[in-house]
Order: sequence, then structure tokens, then C-alpha cells
Amino acid sequence: MSRASRVFILHRLSAGALCAVLLLLAASASPSSAADSKPLTAILLIAQGELRDPNFSDSVVLVMNHLGPAPVGLVINRPTEVLVSRLFPDLKRLAPLHDKVYFGGPVELASVWFLFRAARAPEHAVQAFGNIYLSANRDLLLQLLGRDKPMDNLRIFIGHSGWGPGQLEAEIARGAWTLERADPDAIFKGKPEHPWPAPEHPDNST
Repeated sequence: MSRASRVFILHRLSAGALCAVLLLLAASASPSSAADSKPLTAILLIAQGELRDPNFSDSVVLVMNHLGPAPVGLVINRPTEVLVSRLFPDLKRLAPLHDKVYFGGPVELASVWFLFRAARAPEHAVQAFGNIYLSANRDLLLQLLGRDKPMDNLRIFIGHSGWGPGQLEAEIARGAWTLERADPDAIFKGKPEHPWPAPEHPDNST
């Protein structure tokens, strides 16, 4: 996907088509329960210089193996320019917040997902790892946003990341990623220093 295409999508979100995203969020099916999933394995992937895809440049990706036949992940360190309050203009209590929606990956950019911390397994969510859960359920998200501290241990994403069978293993083998243990602080306390879309790099060719 070209940078122009990514900017266009971001502008669509920023310029009023957020209502369409909300409709998609309301209609989206929640992931299957963890009880029906295969054994849980979650890791953090840290992008290396060998990875040339601008969608993943300088990215940290939480990858889970239990959501489908191939690994699925969320980029956790690439905020967009879209404020969470813009997704929910009717929730006036969110207006003072400066929290942003994050770019989860280049797959299904009209979809909305969220990661959150919970003391026990909630309905309409699957376990990502430990006490961190993943969902796309609108009612659950509105419930979380209704708390006294709406964005406490909550991060909202557009899109997600995905790989075909064997693709991620091949990228790791050639040094495009390093692996680290999944860590809640990396998700909720990490410094988002790599915004999306990525800045356009100058052409160094001669």
C-alpha cells in the first residue's frame, strides 16, 4: 500500500467517515471464546532494519497464534492522528482526552479492535496473554469508555497485522524481526514514537 493510500485512509477517518467505522464496529462479530481456541502463545516482534515494509518500519507488534490458522497481530507503537474522542463524538466526557487511535496493521483498516487489562475474563473478548484481552465488541468498548478513567489500560486500534502460513517464520529467519516476551507495559506504557502513516523518506537514489 502506498503512502498516499495510507494518508487517504487516515484522512477519511479524520474528516467525518468515522461514522462508517462506528457502524462497522457495531456490526463486527466478536472473536471466538478462548475455550474454543488452540493453546495461547503471544510474543512481541521488534522490527529490524532488514524489514523494508513501511507499514512495519520501527514497529513493535503483539503477535498471537490462537486467533486463526496463521499468526495475527497488532502494531502497538504507531498512533494515528485520530483522537479517540473523534470516534465517539456523542460521548462528551471523552472530549478533554488526548489519547489517540493506533494503527494495528495494514489488514482491514476499516475494522476497530482494542486491547485492555481485566482482572477476570470478560464476555465478548479473548485472552491475548496474562490478564490482557482482545475484542472488537462495541458494547464492551463503550462499557470500558464509561469508566472514571476511560483509557486506563485500554488501547484502540484500526486494522490488524497478518501473515500467510510460513511467512512470519521466514521473516524471522532472515533477521527482519527479533522476539521478546509479551509485556503489558509495552502496550499501555510504551512511548509511541513512530506515528502512522510513516514520514516520507527522502529518495537517496542518484
